[in-house]
Amino acid sequence: MGRGKLRIYLGAAPGVGKTYAMLSEAHRRIERGTDCVVGFVEHHNRPRTVVMLHGLELVPRRDLEYRGTTFAEMDVDAILARRPAVALVDELAHTNVPGSRNAKRWQDVEELLQAGIDVVSTVNIQHLESLGDVVETITGVRQRETVPDEVVRRADQIELVDMSPQALRRRMAHGNVYKADKVDAALSNYFRPGNLTALRELALLWTADRVDEYLREYRGEHDIRTTWQARERIVVGLTGGPEGRTLIRRAARLAEKGAGGEVLAVYISASDGLSTASPKELAVQRTLVEDLGGTFHHVIGDDVSDALLEFARGVNATQIVLGVSRRRSWQYAFGPGVSATVARESGPDLDVHIVTHDAAAKGRGLPIPRKARLGRSRIIWGWLTAVAGPALLTLLLNQVLPGLGLANDMLLFLTCTVAAALLGGLMPALASAAFGSLLLNYFFTSPLHRFTIADPKNIVAIAIFVGVAVSVASVVDLAARRTQQAARLRAESEILSFLAGSVLRGEDSLDALLERLRETFTMDSVSLLERASEVEPWTLAASAGSHPVSRPEDADVDMPVGENLSLALSGRVLAAEDRRVLGAFAAQAAVVLDRQRLVGEAEEARRLSEANRIRTALLAAVSHDLRTPLAGIKASVSSLRSDDVEWSEEDRADLLEGIEEGADRLGQLIGNLLDMSRLNTGTVVPLIRETYLDEVVPMALGGVPEDSVALDIPETLPVVAVDRGLLERAVANIVENAVKYSPAGQPVLITASALHDRLELRVVDRGPGVPDEAKDRIFEPFQRHGDAPAGAGVGLGLAVARGFTEAVGGTLAAEDTPGGGLTMVLTLPVAGSEHPFSAELPASAVS
Repeated sequence: MGRGKLRIYLGAAPGVGKTYAMLSEAHRRIERGTDCVVGFVEHHNRPRTVVMLHGLELVPRRDLEYRGTTFAEMDVDAILARRPAVALVDELAHTNVPGSRNAKRWQDVEELLQAGIDVVSTVNIQHLESLGDVVETITGVRQRETVPDEVVRRADQIELVDMSPQALRRRMAHGNVYKADKVDAALSNYFRPGNLTALRELALLWTADRVDEYLREYRGEHDIRTTWQARERIVVGLTGGPEGRTLIRRAARLAEKGAGGEVLAVYISASDGLSTASPKELAVQRTLVEDLGGTFHHVIGDDVSDALLEFARGVNATQIVLGVSRRRSWQYAFGPGVSATVARESGPDLDVHIVTHDAAAKGRGLPIPRKARLGRSRIIWGWLTAVAGPALLTLLLNQVLPGLGLANDMLLFLTCTVAAALLGGLMPALASAAFGSLLLNYFFTSPLHRFTIADPKNIVAIAIFVGVAVSVASVVDLAARRTQQAARLRAESEILSFLAGSVLRGEDSLDALLERLRETFTMDSVSLLERASEVEPWTLAASAGSHPVSRPEDADVDMPVGENLSLALSGRVLAAEDRRVLGAFAAQAAVVLDRQRLVGEAEEARRLSEANRIRTALLAAVSHDLRTPLAGIKASVSSLRSDDVEWSEEDRADLLEGIEEGADRLGQLIGNLLDMSRLNTGTVVPLIRETYLDEVVPMALGGVPEDSVALDIPETLPVVAVDRGLLERAVANIVENAVKYSPAGQPVLITASALHDRLELRVVDRGPGVPDEAKDRIFEPFQRHGDAPAGAGVGLGLAVARGFTEAVGGTLAAEDTPGGGLTMVLTLPVAGSEHPFSAELPASAVS
């Protein structure tokens, strides 16, 4: 009896149609004659799902008692006894009631699969164990029911049930998912458009990863080496030369022509770790490819062509982009080159693009110096070994170990030459070889003590000794220098990688950059100097370390950056090869300095522009909106003081009421103007203290009629940390605005709820609403929506409300009210962990 097959319908959120799709699949299988039963399906009283259960055999559930309540769970024993071909089991991540056969439903499903029964199940992306923290960050809700990722990965088939957030919210608003009394709460909390979009992206990416995994497994099982062009994957072969940027941009343009194109830049270095590529150029190219949305890969391989093709086939690439060789014409005598070899051996499954560039046929060159400093002490020891070593060895062989033979003597002298090469490099080694050959001739070849050789065989031996000594010294010296170069270039690459990363991260701390420079080169101080012109004195823009210099000529190292900017270091003199890294630091320092100033200038320009706009709007408000109530007050007062008309008590009361209303409106306008002025000048200083929301909100409703607002604020809400006066004023402005636009007879609803570490106050009206493109604009000063009634104010109420809300650490945003209208969502931080609260979904949403 073989193991059953598992098919899973994966969704991004409840309500996308997983259960409906599972039941549709069951009907299709029954029509084909498959024995299919319903082991457990949770329809949540959704009419369309209930209809899909008609015609399907339901295995009775098992009732379990737990803490005085009866629960119905799936009866695994009954399904095993029935032994259908296919069993439908909903909600794979469900936790069974204590006392059940297994703790989790996926364990029940595992038993059915072991018994040879095929299972069709459902699960939401938020129930995968590895995504629990991610989902909690997005939605603020911790999923208590989870299923191990490996259980879902082992499924024979995974089908994504996808639906756009807008379509799902419409489905919920129509009552197809939850009951009417739960729709508003669900749409306002868990089922927000942002939450649903993020969950949908998680589901799509997780499913895409599984598709790639299945594709790799299938290609590996069937030993498929050819490329399957499921989507465009373009591999860019980099050499570290200047043409790399051109190749990367060309590959990015090719990727843009097809949907889902992907760029993979690869640099292949030798297995010994040594490279002639420029670390600085490679760092720039890595940054470029990442900015264009691609990835950078470093591969080890002695044969560049084979390694490049192996990498391309391993990632299932469809195209390879290479540059025309930089070798000169005569260098092709040593081989056809990487580009030609890759194009010849790529086969029909890989397209190879050979791209021309400015550096073509101009020679590859060596971007790193062949010489490396070995240090003065090592060179001195090398020369001492080259001179004193052969002399001491001659004395030892003549006085202590005579008669070893010419061959052994030559090997000992060769050892001295190798030691000189290891310590001092090539020149001491060559001197040791020359000096040793003279000593061998004089003391150890006949005739002795003469610079002549009688035996021709000894002449050959001496010549071989000199040749071997020179060859070994050259190889040892080259290896030692390359080791030094590799260590140095590794350090340089780390520094340049840091600089490139700081650019990508947008770091703009000039002091931190200069401090890193000082530590890198162990300097006493680093100064960034600037001047307005060549005749102006230098000024200190930034510095790090003690006693920074004030002029470039006073520094030990001076690195100009343009005509009027210079980097000055004091402490020691740097070698010439250190200046290229120093130049990179200098260029980055200039960029950071410019960025800081541009940010400051942009902020100042924005502030001036905003002040000018507010000033203009204020003049308009004073000329119209403030004059209107003044005119009404003036007319009423003049009428009352007139002796020509005899006013009745009723008329006098109406005129006095008009005066009072005009004064109230004038006071409100002036208060908002003063509040807006305080916000713009930054003089709002909140006094944060812990308070309960139900103590503040009722105080903010004094300016609206009692029957115009319906209040629903639970007393069990956690404490918030706010300024009570600012919060009260913000809520008052929001409520007054909602009442102004709400239709007669439909009160504004004010509700509050706790969600994770924040508290939300929602002011819901059933007015005309606001289009999406205007939702942010209504919070700007002196902005009124296009359908605002005449005399609706100067447009400062919501701007002041958002300003006060942000001043106390909260946020204020506008959302559509399901069924029509506008909902203002005011979010406030909860005051510390000493006031715990629970933010759980309703039972219907957890599934």
